[in-house]
Amino acid sequence: MKPMRMHHVGIILPTLEAAYKWLETFDLEVDYKGFVEAYQADLIFTKYTENESPVELIIPREGSVLKNFNNGKGGIAHIAFECEDVEAIRQDFESRGIEMLEGSAVPGTSDIIVNFVRPKYTQGILVEYVQTVAPIQRD
Repeated sequence: MKPMRMHHVGIILPTLEAAYKWLETFDLEVDYKGFVEAYQADLIFTKYTENESPVELIIPREGSVLKNFNNGKGGIAHIAFECEDVEAIRQDFESRGIEMLEGSAVPGTSDIIVNFVRPKYTQGILVEYVQTVAPIQRD
């Protein structure tokens, strides 16, 4: 099963202040915000336009497994592809001996479920698959 399109690029930043400064630097607009329980991280998605995919800014909370990413400095964390069925993607990869990060998809923000291909199978790049399961809940 091939991905439908690039969904977003995920960037970890150490604080909300750093995230808003990053947005300001590139004059990007916030589309919506969310929280991912599985990774204890706040998220800010930029607006999706006809010409670009959104950027997902990830701000780990204390105790998050992402807090020490790149020695706490943050950076590009992953690329994400949209798909119709994230579980079918997982099953396909696993049938070929490729492991996913999670045993089954986990909730992302209120509108998506996600799973990641382990970087050891993708030349060191963390690749996320995203399935939309509900409308986006914007502030």
